[in-house]
Amino acid sequence: MANDNTRDAGRPPGMADVARVAGVSAQTVSRALAGHPNVQAKTRAKVLVAVDQLGYRKNNAARVLSSGRSRSIGVVTLQTGFYSRTALTVGIERAADQAGYTVSTATTASLDTSAIEAALVRLSEQHVEGVILAVPLIHVSPRIEQLTSAVPTITVDGSRTAATEVVAVDQQSAARLATRHLLDLGHETVWHVAGPPEWLDAAGRSRGRRAALEEEGRSVPPELAGDWSPASGYRNGLILGRIPDVTAIFVASDEMAFGVVRALHELGRRVPSDISVVGVDDIPLAEYCSPSLTTVAQPFGRMGALAVDHLLRYITDPATPREPAAVEPTLVIRASTAPAPGTPTATSPPE
Repeated sequence: MANDNTRDAGRPPGMADVARVAGVSAQTVSRALAGHPNVQAKTRAKVLVAVDQLGYRKNNAARVLSSGRSRSIGVVTLQTGFYSRTALTVGIERAADQAGYTVSTATTASLDTSAIEAALVRLSEQHVEGVILAVPLIHVSPRIEQLTSAVPTITVDGSRTAATEVVAVDQQSAARLATRHLLDLGHETVWHVAGPPEWLDAAGRSRGRRAALEEEGRSVPPELAGDWSPASGYRNGLILGRIPDVTAIFVASDEMAFGVVRALHELGRRVPSDISVVGVDDIPLAEYCSPSLTTVAQPFGRMGALAVDHLLRYITDPATPREPAAVEPTLVIRASTAPAPGTPTATSPPE
């Protein structure tokens, strides 16, 4: 076996170093780490010794070689500061930790197919036993199909590939809850500030709101487009607040709803005396909005735990049927909604 005299002291060991110490080619090391069936047991053992000696990915690669298990799962998520993504990831990490698994996260800067492919490849190279896709799959490429077929995969936003299972909140149900709540308060119709159309969650909420209005024979006002940010809610609130007929607004996220409420206040439109507002998510700040925000709660922590539970079942038994799991949202009524102006039960609560 060769020694490690040629490696720079300050450089972390690489695959070539492992190959040199083990006396094999870098390609053989790669195949050994990937569990290739054509690698002989004695060769695999030499690679394992070299990995251990050099500390090359010791905590992961050596464990995979010796046991065939990495005890880790991967999460693909978008680079964002939005609460929903953070809360979901926390729920995944807690559930994985309780099950004795670590979590490797691969973030993407965009929802482009190539970016998602690259994230899946990074996780595959870390030998994760399963993957949770926490991004919408707008387009499913053959490469994504291949990658998600090679390792058990769960999606949590309603999109899926041929080999994945969906664990998701019923977003149309969420929109129906919000819309019907406002209609039950006597509002003639409900305006909508939607999320980005490329997000399946946003599309589902748009469909649910439209369906609820059409079922009641109400007019369907055009929706305004947001990008999940409070700033986009604020911009749309400035538009809606200048339309005299607007008395009820369903906003596709709490963070956008905060911006809508701010704009209405600045325009002198009282919430909820003049205009009622409903959000989605029930993030912790919703209760402390002024007025406190009526919203449709999404159990992000429970979603993360459920995704981990389903994923570990498929890791343990790959033959487990892949059946979608829907989580029902709940309406949380607070002070931002009230009977429509002019109805017999309408009051003017203090601001």
